[in-house]
Order: sequence, then structure tokens, then C-alpha cells
Amino acid sequence: MRDAPWSRAAEDARHALGDRRAAPNLDWLSALVPTPNAKIARVLGELGELVPWEEEIRRRHQDEGGRSFAQFRAPFELYAMARLLAPDHIIETGVSSGVSSAHFLAALRRNGRGTLHSIDLPTAQRGVAFGARDSPVALPPGRATGWAIPSALRTGWDLRIGPSRKLLPKLIGEIDSLGLFLHDSLHTPAHLTFELTTVAPRLRPGSVVLADNTVWTGQAFPKFAARIGARVARRGRSDLVGLRVPAGARELTRRPSTL
Repeated sequence: MRDAPWSRAAEDARHALGDRRAAPNLDWLSALVPTPNAKIARVLGELGELVPWEEEIRRRHQDEGGRSFAQFRAPFELYAMARLLAPDHIIETGVSSGVSSAHFLAALRRNGRGTLHSIDLPTAQRGVAFGARDSPVALPPGRATGWAIPSALRTGWDLRIGPSRKLLPKLIGEIDSLGLFLHDSLHTPAHLTFELTTVAPRLRPGSVVLADNTVWTGQAFPKFAARIGARVARRGRSDLVGLRVPAGARELTRRPSTL
């Protein structure tokens, strides 16, 4: 599939976004969403339609001085997963400028159903200009969480501002199932464990769980995977990992975590 027609669409979208890391990793995608190659190819072929939105995201970043804002390294896999899983609910913790959010929202728009629930605890840039002490996820002056997301994709977006320790248990209590979860917030072993334990009761066989920057979270993700009998899939040599909830998964019926 690497020389298939969809590869041109993916390259056009990657070039428009301006992130050289964004080429789809087919092995990782297939490990998490086992799907016939023809269906994966059809979904990846849609990436060419995202080019105007990718250009808008890149332009919004450039308008803030062209600095290297944090960007989720696998946006096109997120789009493909959301298209292939067609979930009623997606939850992500951590938004920043909104690259991951935009691709989830684009997929749900194409699906014609489903809701993205995003939780973010924003930090502000220290001054007018980005400085050495600023986090790459810091919001530029006058900007709000998800500021790079094209306006056309924001309809129906459920954005909640505050700490996930407070907001995630409440959100989990409002939904009956969770098809896709992405942890990209506070990267500590304890916090990742909290989030995984909290969302576990709403996961179902076939649900996908993702965590970024796991170099900082130790064994929290592998331990969760082991508890439910799932395999960890790593995206290449990166610290972005995921798992697919297996049939008969263990320990998914525990009550959501509380404060």
C-alpha cells in the first residue's frame, strides 16, 4: 500500500500542514484498527480533501510568529481511526492549538455522527514574544484553547476547560461508551494511570486508547494494557503508543475514578 494512490493525498496533506512527521504509519494504524487494506486506502485517500484545513492550521501557526508550536505527530492516523471506528464519543485530554482536535473533528464531520469531548488546562505564554522558558503548548497572547482549529470544524465540539482530575470523571458519567481516547495532558505516571482508570468503565471491545509522550510516564501504560489483556502498539520508534481493547477484556467494569 505504500505506493498506492492514497499516498499522494497523504503527501499533499502533510505538505499543507507543514509537519514532516505526519506521514501515516500504516503498521501502527493497522495494529490498532484491523481493517481490510482496501477500506484503509479509501479513508487515507480522503486526506487530499483536508488540504484547505491543513493550510489554515499552518497559516494560523505562522501568524503567531512561525514558532514551533506543539503539534500531535500522527494527525492523519487520528483522522483514519475516527473514520474507521465511527465512534459515538471520542475523548482527548490536552488540546493546545488543536491539531489533534481538528483531525478528530474532520473525521466526525465526514462520519456525520459522533462527538469529540476535549479537556484542556491551558497555560499562557509569558510575554508577547515566545521565550525560552515558554512551553510549546502555551497559548499566545489573546488566544484560547484550540485557536488553530478551522472555524468550519468547531460545530458540535464539546470543549471543557479545567483539570482532568475534576472534569474527566464527570464527563465519563455522562456517556455510555467510549470508542477512542487520547491522553496528551499532564505526562506523569500517576496522572496517566488516573485517566486510564477513569475511562476504563466506558471502553468496549474494539475501543482504542492512545497516549503520547510516554517516555515521561514510565510503566503506566504497559501496566494498564496488561491488566486488561491488551497489546501495546508503538508508533515506530516514538513514545506515542496505543492499544485496542480485546474481546473479553479484564477489569473494565471498575467504577470511574473520583477525586
